[in-house]
Amino acid sequence: MNETLVCAVGNVATQPVYRELAAGPSARFRLAVTSRYWDREKNTWTDGHTNFFTVWANRQLATNAATSLTVGDPVVVQGRLKVRTETREGQQWASADIDAVVIGHDLARGTAAFRRTGKPDTATPASPAPPRPEPNWETPAEPPAESPAAIAEPVAVT
Repeated sequence: MNETLVCAVGNVATQPVYRELAAGPSARFRLAVTSRYWDREKNTWTDGHTNFFTVWANRQLATNAATSLTVGDPVVVQGRLKVRTETREGQQWASADIDAVVIGHDLARGTAAFRRTGKPDTATPASPAPPRPEPNWETPAEPPAESPAAIAEPVAVT
């Protein structure tokens, strides 16, 4: 498949717009991505050009994005880039959209509290699933080292 996959890090520029469509939920918002660079003359970080993308989300991602994102939130968006050109009133316009596969808060710039969404009820189980045991996180101890004589001596198999 020949698609352009991108990962954009920026801020939510508009409140997500949520719609229930025949094909399922859909949401869109504008993402502002500003480059930053180190200005040696001023000895400080400086903002560069800002690019704006329209981010489209579908199905459960749309529902979660609409309820989780607000203007100004730092986010990471991964998806398929689609660049469109059109002519409006005699002027040529270009727009860049991202058909999102993944959207998440940028934890390098803040914290988030994750909450799982409930799965749609297809059938209610008769009894809840038993809790999973806690994994053993300890590193196993290394086996005792063999004596040099035992390592150097070949073992015959009969």
